[in-house]
Amino acid sequence: MSLSLSRARAGGKAVPGHARFLQRPRAPIRPSLSLQEIMAPATILLVEDNPDNRAIYGTILRHFGYTVVEAETGEEGVRTAREILPSLILMDVAMPGMDGWEATSILKGDPATAAIPVIALTAHAMAEDRKRAAEVGCDGYLSKPVEPRRVVQEVERLLAPATA
Repeated sequence: MSLSLSRARAGGKAVPGHARFLQRPRAPIRPSLSLQEIMAPATILLVEDNPDNRAIYGTILRHFGYTVVEAETGEEGVRTAREILPSLILMDVAMPGMDGWEATSILKGDPATAAIPVIALTAHAMAEDRKRAAEVGCDGYLSKPVEPRRVVQEVERLLAPATA
């Protein structure tokens, strides 16, 4: 059985097997993202002053295929976020100098970085901290110690494409 891509009309009815030229689209159809952009791993900015936590979270995220860029302070985190525009930021909130709350407030107030999801990482598991995370614009909240796979789950949740 052969299939034809077009049909001629005879008396208002489609007649299989008769060729007809199809109209070409006016503009070429192009995907909204290039193949390179689709295949590129998401970049996660990990802002954490504790080297052990950076090693643990960085290792698990790299294992799951993410590119991880690390920053040790809030100031470095803000600067790095503005430079690389990561897909997501994991932000420790208790750091010396500029803490994660202030760094997140700055990033959420900057139009260039405001849309980047931020997950607060905190050793404080109190209701006020969760509320404060929401107030400064955090999109997620994890209290330490947190199972590394739980970090990956939260990252995947926030990076998942929106479904209609």
